[in-house]
Amino acid sequence: MTTTVAPPPMLIEELEVTAVERLSPSFVRVEFGSPALADLGVDEGPLYDQRIKLIFPNAAGELPRLEPDEGFFATWMQIPEAERGAMRTYTVRALRGSGPDTRLVVDFVVHEGAIGPGGDFGANAAVGQRVITLAPRRGVPFGGIEFVPGTAKRLLLVGDETAVPAIAAILECLPPTARGAAFCEVPVAADVLQLDGPSGVEVHWLPRDGAPRAVALHAAVLEHLGEDPAPPVVDEVDPDLWETPTYSSSGEEVDTAVRVVGHEFDDLYAWIAGESKLVTGLRRAMVKDLGIDRHQVAFMGYWRQGVAMRA
Repeated sequence: MTTTVAPPPMLIEELEVTAVERLSPSFVRVEFGSPALADLGVDEGPLYDQRIKLIFPNAAGELPRLEPDEGFFATWMQIPEAERGAMRTYTVRALRGSGPDTRLVVDFVVHEGAIGPGGDFGANAAVGQRVITLAPRRGVPFGGIEFVPGTAKRLLLVGDETAVPAIAAILECLPPTARGAAFCEVPVAADVLQLDGPSGVEVHWLPRDGAPRAVALHAAVLEHLGEDPAPPVVDEVDPDLWETPTYSSSGEEVDTAVRVVGHEFDDLYAWIAGESKLVTGLRRAMVKDLGIDRHQVAFMGYWRQGVAMRA
């Protein structure tokens, strides 16, 4: 009798750095390799903004041992903090090659000021270094894709530097007929990158160059929507802000029924990610002030200024 063993529900594998490229002052591209990457992917549609986890070595340069099962996180948390390394979330920037020669490309942001474990790894990445990835395995539901525009005819992509890799990946996945705009805020003008995407999606770069974070980006998005570019009004910031057409981090019940919006934005789908204050301000302006339906937007607080990022 032959027993069929189901594959683990996700990839939990050690990867080795195979190439490093400094793209700009704030972006470092790291390519990882492992024969296990042959199984990385999703069954339907493009990767878009597919999220993965990376676990970086501890201070001694060691990685924890984890089994590829659904209890991995509890196992990882039981390891003493000084030994387990740091876990952070990243976007699959690209997959290159095929089979055992598949390469996973991740763009790291080297943040202004304090550098966390991810930024530190990106700034000092070298061929031969190793990390652990938690990533989708073909044939097994994983989640982690929030870009779901449905039948929208207009797209709006907005993000700071932490969202630029995801925006870039989304643009490359779009069909040639896609229409809309992308707004990317970056620390300095030298961080403006060449992005590939449909000619009908115009990419706007907004370097801060020492100016306050998110102010120009907020105004540019409102101007694009035909509204008065008033400064953002943010009284309270939810550090866990994550709202999509099917999920709300606040616990709000989400009605997933298809509806007719019936106003000038009814053909729009917006994807907005980055620092929580930036995302909170645009959420208030678009949903509360402009009346854009919650089913047309994905608002994701990737990080919060002054607060250490979690896994």
